[in-house]
Amino acid sequence: MRNATNIDVFSSLGPTAEEICRQVERILASEEFHAPKRARNFLEFVVNETLAGRSGFLKAFTIANVVFGREASFDPQNDPVVRIEAGRIRKALERYYLVAGRADDVIITVPKGGYVPHFEYTRDASVPSPTEGDPANERIAEFADQSHSPRETRGPPIAGGLTTGLLTILILPLLALASAFFVVRGDPIRPSPSQVSPPTVAVELFAESSSIDTSSDIAGGLRDDIIGRLAQLDDIVVVADPPAGDHAAAADYALQGNVQMDGSRLRSVARLVRQADGVVIWANNFDADLRAENKLGIQTNIARQIAGAITQAQRAAIFQADTAVIARAAQKADLDAHACTHAYDSYLQAMTAQSHGAVRDCLQRATRRTPDNATSWALLSLVYLDEMRFRYRLGTPSSAEPLALATASAQRAASLAPDNPRVLRAVMLVNFFRGDIDKALAAGTAAYAADPHDVEVAGEYGLRLAMSGKWQSGCELISIALDKNAGPRGSYEAGMAMCAFMKGDIEAAEQWSRLSDLDFNPMRHLALLSILGAAGKIDEARLERDWLQTHAPSLMTNIRQEISLRLQRSEDQERFFAGLRAAGVPVDLPSGG
Repeated sequence: MRNATNIDVFSSLGPTAEEICRQVERILASEEFHAPKRARNFLEFVVNETLAGRSGFLKAFTIANVVFGREASFDPQNDPVVRIEAGRIRKALERYYLVAGRADDVIITVPKGGYVPHFEYTRDASVPSPTEGDPANERIAEFADQSHSPRETRGPPIAGGLTTGLLTILILPLLALASAFFVVRGDPIRPSPSQVSPPTVAVELFAESSSIDTSSDIAGGLRDDIIGRLAQLDDIVVVADPPAGDHAAAADYALQGNVQMDGSRLRSVARLVRQADGVVIWANNFDADLRAENKLGIQTNIARQIAGAITQAQRAAIFQADTAVIARAAQKADLDAHACTHAYDSYLQAMTAQSHGAVRDCLQRATRRTPDNATSWALLSLVYLDEMRFRYRLGTPSSAEPLALATASAQRAASLAPDNPRVLRAVMLVNFFRGDIDKALAAGTAAYAADPHDVEVAGEYGLRLAMSGKWQSGCELISIALDKNAGPRGSYEAGMAMCAFMKGDIEAAEQWSRLSDLDFNPMRHLALLSILGAAGKIDEARLERDWLQTHAPSLMTNIRQEISLRLQRSEDQERFFAGLRAAGVPVDLPSGG
């Protein structure tokens, strides 16, 4: 490959998605690109995922599952297939650029240490200026009235490339954010009083600092581009053009932000504001250095952070974890089963006996009214299962009935939509707690393959893999879920605590366990008790033991059964029990009810 000194990544705007795709086609068609079919598939996959803003998912486990068809048991430490194919790709690309691609304008590499491709112009390549009559230029002229994907739209170079760079950096995160919303122009279409009204969000323009060239209407272009990407989900109504002077009446929430420059440093600020009282529900800053990172890397990173944070804020704040909210949704279940989906999201944040009863009632009504709604059956299955999984937190009695009801509901959901990831997630969890690990992991593999970009499916699948003894693969997926701000976050932090514990990193295990926000979950306290025992911190362990004796005394007489439900390998169970014994907990007594 060309020497790095021949590349100037900041000479102009980085290659467009269209140019990158053409370059990949050129490479794959060349006789000088010496790579087997599966390596070619590898290259196409990592390029497509990066262009789609999903480079954060390009881990060995994901590539092995999706590209090479490896099973859930794949362990990248023992099976180097991904590393081998990545090495072949690097060598094949190097040969191509030395022999056939010397005059190419776009260089594609896969830097060592990861699987995310890197795209650059060569020093002597320039971004062609759009000319009159050029279809690309015509699209630019239409940009304010119509929307296009990044593959379809390409703007002219602006002075210094700065404004266009900012546009490129900010479009993708906002697209990722906007894809979760359903948009209408003008006044939102309000449902009739007999229907459930989802929250409404107004996406406002990102303000610009005075140091940014404003010769191009970046804010207007961003808004139009976002509008063109909305209409995929109906969880939230997004108002594109609220009536002048009446923003609060037009939407419940507003997404606001600005862009600032200080030399080569870029800062993007975003916040979600509740219109009724001006309370900031979520806010964050996103910094980047244009000298230290290429533009595609910056836009991917900002996209990941904003999309993940807004998704989390959506669940935690818009669908408030309020029992009254859930109860109202339950009352509307006879009118709209979708209300129960919102109620379930709220229940996950609260996880109280009251919210559990309300969402269970909501889903029971929904399945009676719309018995062919697979999502309602899947969620009802999970709610039933929680009566067993979290019985010490919910205060539900020990009984075989919840698992039987969960199994029946999951089977009903699977009969209606066997390939639905949410249904497969329910099937996975039910089979896991029934002890049928093979069926559980098969369902998890199918769910992950159906939508490898659903971070919550990936995280839950990772937890089941890890607890089944496939720690390497499972913990990698849990880490991805955390990195993508999947919720409920505390569950994944508790999972990482177990990952560290099983590796023997007791210090990290304690840190992860204390970081999780599951303070009212007895299983979290039991795990921390075992970790502290293994660390020899007997005084601190005694505090956890006292908490458990006070808040979950029945758990302390039923430890073996509860741990065997969660940790499937005997050696993992014994490691856990050893920590408890070190903390002075008698785990060898016969288990009680």
